[in-house]
Amino acid sequence: MLPGNSRLVVAPVLVNKPKWSIIANVKTITLKRIEVVAGLLCENGRVLVCQRRANAAFPLKWEFPGGKVENGERHEDALRRELREELQIEVETAIKIFDYQHTYTGVSQVNLKFFRVQRYRGEVKNLIFEQIAWVEFEKLLDFDFLEGDLPLIKKLATGKVGLL
Repeated sequence: MLPGNSRLVVAPVLVNKPKWSIIANVKTITLKRIEVVAGLLCENGRVLVCQRRANAAFPLKWEFPGGKVENGERHEDALRRELREELQIEVETAIKIFDYQHTYTGVSQVNLKFFRVQRYRGEVKNLIFEQIAWVEFEKLLDFDFLEGDLPLIKKLATGKVGLL
């Protein structure tokens, strides 16, 4: 019994509950972002291409010489360093001719900057690749290039980007 004239009222409480629910495990993948430079060396209507080693990432794929930009490094300085390390040449002048972004699914997002090397010192020597070759532009599509290079390869092979 409640004191005084108080009464206890019991009322149902309605709670909105969904009839069903789905719980999904969502895994967020953050792709590694990489800045990459590549140099195009052209002589007598041909361009230098390089084949990666069999034990490297993307084994035996073809590419232009170059590589990753280190933290705090300017793109032009990275190009000079990479071509010195890979081909033992000293880049004197180079101009950016093409850039874009490519995603290697589940691996990385690469910001690619391609430079036309206008002048360099030294003789090209293969220091790290399986092989290197001077190739006519229209024959570039015959090589198995890295996916990230293909947009430029197609333009070069069809004459949509002139380098001579």
